[in-house]
Amino acid sequence: MRKLKIVFMGTPDFAVGSLSRIVNSDYELVGVVTAPDKPAGRGRKISESAVKKYALEHAIPILQPVKLRDPEFIEELKALEANVFIVVAFRMLPEIIWKLPEYGTINLHASLLPDYRGAAPINWAVINGERETGVTTFYINEKIDTGEIILQEATSIGANESAGGLHDRLMELGAELVLKTLTLIAKGEVETKVQSYSKEYKTAPKIYKDSCRIVWDKGGTQVFDHIRGLSPYPGAWTRLYNGEQISEVKIFKADLQSVNHTDKPGKIYADKKTIKVAVENGYITLLEIQLAGKRRMTVGELLNGLKIDKEAHMS
Repeated sequence: MRKLKIVFMGTPDFAVGSLSRIVNSDYELVGVVTAPDKPAGRGRKISESAVKKYALEHAIPILQPVKLRDPEFIEELKALEANVFIVVAFRMLPEIIWKLPEYGTINLHASLLPDYRGAAPINWAVINGERETGVTTFYINEKIDTGEIILQEATSIGANESAGGLHDRLMELGAELVLKTLTLIAKGEVETKVQSYSKEYKTAPKIYKDSCRIVWDKGGTQVFDHIRGLSPYPGAWTRLYNGEQISEVKIFKADLQSVNHTDKPGKIYADKKTIKVAVENGYITLLEIQLAGKRRMTVGELLNGLKIDKEAHMS
């Protein structure tokens, strides 16, 4: 049985799931690498990554390089004498880093590779209406998400599940897969599978604000999947044209009603408690919403203080 000395690399909440599982295992964790602190929010207060906060609470040595090729950082990393790196939701590593440990550098990715390589696999799986996804561990190489696969675990995606709910489930599923992978490495029993390049696979590029805007004249299922695939972050958005007032609105939760009609996509129907918006072959009933500069609220709360014009629409 090999004695593993682990350096963990990650930044957001998703990475904390795996980090916590390693801390509570019998494996030796010698350090954490995470993003530098940075200003965030309206007050521009200095914000620490979720991984750093966890590491501080558990007295784990922390490295926060600005540049991964910095010779000083590389020497600090070498001094930890780790023989395996575990990477979860971190930056692309240069070869000089991922080739350091004796037993390799392992990445956990939130999809069933080779599908959904890229920065936002959870969001795109939901946006695209997938009914199955999963997690993969693989050896890092010189390209993004293309290394030899070690283990995979599949899970179904609920018909009404949001990206946020799926994120939390994959975080736990991925943490278990990381431990199983470490066990194989410790026993020297890793068997890998080379990723195929023989067909066009679905990708998961970084999501920008423009790609979050709702296109109401798409089919109802597409609009519904778009909303849940961006909830709670970064949030699907649209513009509300209500009389002379134009507001930017984020929609976090909705229901889909499939029915034939002749309404123009984006047309709004509202009463004292509900808002529904016409889409192709149906209506989207809005449940949780946020106007620019306001807090997230239920549509019922919104309608307590907002009158919807008869000609109101979203676009």
